[in-house]
Amino acid sequence: MWRNTLHGWGLLSIVIHGLSALAVIGLFALGWWMTGLGYYDGWYHLAPWWHRSLGLLLLGVTLLRVLWRLVQPTPRAPGSRLEARLAHAGHLLLYALLFVVLVSGYLISTAEGQGIPVFEWFTVPALVSGLPNQASIAGDVHWYVAWALMILVLGHTLAAFKHHWIDGHDTLRRMFDPRLSQRSPE
Repeated sequence: MWRNTLHGWGLLSIVIHGLSALAVIGLFALGWWMTGLGYYDGWYHLAPWWHRSLGLLLLGVTLLRVLWRLVQPTPRAPGSRLEARLAHAGHLLLYALLFVVLVSGYLISTAEGQGIPVFEWFTVPALVSGLPNQASIAGDVHWYVAWALMILVLGHTLAAFKHHWIDGHDTLRRMFDPRLSQRSPE
């Protein structure tokens, strides 16, 4: 039940997918809201602290997720060969954009050479800092790629709904029910 099979996603993949989706959408909303805060707003310093901490935790979870994907089978996708290829390309692009957003956020936060405290549990060191216009360039990349990621997330979500409700595949059940990974071949 924890592991993936060719028939369905295991519980660990399902939980990581759900937490990642909530974190990506939540971080985007928080980031969008933060940009409108004034200096004297009570959240001016606290919101970025949350944004950085959650973003770095998401980076760690995403690295674990990629490692898990590499050692687990990927369930067979219903649909045509073209749809399977498009889904694979879409997933790769989701991972690529997510990594670019997370790394650019790290580069923004470490531009002055200071590490990033993560919920005061530990500090991620500034491994790269002092590059010319580091914060500005990384900030632009972070902003535009975050929007591209959200558009792709919307497309990913709509594709799942299309496969489930229009095509009649068990797409959503496979995404949320780890018992399906245990069924025998049909």
